[in-house]
Amino acid sequence: MVHLRLNPQKILTSTILAIESSCDETSASVCVDGKILSNFIANQTIHEQYGGVVPELASRAHMQNIVPVVNAALSSANCQLSSLDAIAFTQSPGLIGSLLVGAQFAKSLALSLNKPLIAVHHMQAHVLANLIGDEQPAFPFLCLTVSGGHTQIVLANSPLDLKVIGETIDDAAGEAFDKSAKLLGLPYPGGPLIDKYAKDGNPLAFKFAEPQIPDLNFSFSGLKTSVLYFLQKQEPGFIEQNLPDLCASIQYTIINILLKKIKTAVQQTGVKNICIAGGVSANSGLRKSLQGMGEKSGWKTHIPKFEYCTDNAAMIAITAYYKYLAGQFSPLETGPTARAEW
Repeated sequence: MVHLRLNPQKILTSTILAIESSCDETSASVCVDGKILSNFIANQTIHEQYGGVVPELASRAHMQNIVPVVNAALSSANCQLSSLDAIAFTQSPGLIGSLLVGAQFAKSLALSLNKPLIAVHHMQAHVLANLIGDEQPAFPFLCLTVSGGHTQIVLANSPLDLKVIGETIDDAAGEAFDKSAKLLGLPYPGGPLIDKYAKDGNPLAFKFAEPQIPDLNFSFSGLKTSVLYFLQKQEPGFIEQNLPDLCASIQYTIINILLKKIKTAVQQTGVKNICIAGGVSANSGLRKSLQGMGEKSGWKTHIPKFEYCTDNAAMIAITAYYKYLAGQFSPLETGPTARAEW
């Protein structure tokens, strides 16, 4: 019998173009053998005047942005279309119109180049953003995934073995930030502004409700109601006079809810490698608090770079890389869905 000696590096070689268009950011990234070579994002400022993302406007902007963003990603990575081994895109969850733009573009490109297609779940990609770069968490790890639409605790046993062990039963942490900011009269998106003003405030100045939800699930609707009722009782000018303290107190409450749950998750699972992901993981208060709790509790914490926290194609690319290695490709008939289980 003749045994062939194959070069594993040759087998694993992959150049992947990834596209992210789940909400209001159009992004493209090139990943070669698990290394991110480029990650370009086009933001949409038009939604600021409406106080939130307008789906129709978002999808129109994606159509305008996707070609120049993809071209920029390929150019920066010094990559030609002919050198691609696969095309990846965000399949779910997200705004269906926005998802359609990215999905159709990726499918058309895969068909024209005769390259395999890789569909990626947006939330799975947020978790695997922690695997970008040389410093990576060891498996298994727990990931607190917090964004405008989702709040979850994920147990990651391997790149493709992820299990949601806790999630919000109503609103997400990011939504609590943005809607509380709106009650304070701050413009959209308000979450980053709360973080900004909180740095000059007293987090214990005001107390807001912390819903008591069993197990590892979250709830933030009661907190928003608590903030609303509290502000309704105040005299005119109260918010302006106490804005830093209000922001600090709201942020402290949200972070406290999140960290209490991750602490419980550590106790239940015994896993002490802790990561965060999602747009809210860019919050400086959350990052600092998680690091502090990690040092106090003996955890190994890992926090991704800011550029990989918000919606971006690099996280789609790194997820597609592991799916590529596992041979998890998608048929061209694969379409986007607004919601989907992992």
